[in-house]
Amino acid sequence: MDEEKQIRWVGSAYDDLLAFPKDARKEAGFQLGKVQAGLEPTDWKPFDDVGAGTRETRIRDASGTFRVMYVAKFEEAIYVLHCFRKKTQVTQQAGQGGCRGSLSRCGKARKKGQ
Repeated sequence: MDEEKQIRWVGSAYDDLLAFPKDARKEAGFQLGKVQAGLEPTDWKPFDDVGAGTRETRIRDASGTFRVMYVAKFEEAIYVLHCFRKKTQVTQQAGQGGCRGSLSRCGKARKKGQ
């Protein structure tokens, strides 16, 4: 089996994930581990509105619904763009804008070789 991909956190994504309740945080880590191993998360959907290759992993537990948005199409790493608690049925435009900004920062960091 190939070596697992590294996870790179963009912007406040890591701190946002740490703010999840314990069970949701553990599930998010488990799902990202599956992505690192080249597997599909249990519950996900493409989120190309933000950028090509962006995916949204959906996490549900007793304390609420959470999302982890990431890009795994790059060979060197998985870039986690945004982690948040879902409060409505539709992903808000502000959240999508934040992800677009994170995706832009991700592209700039890749160009610099970071």
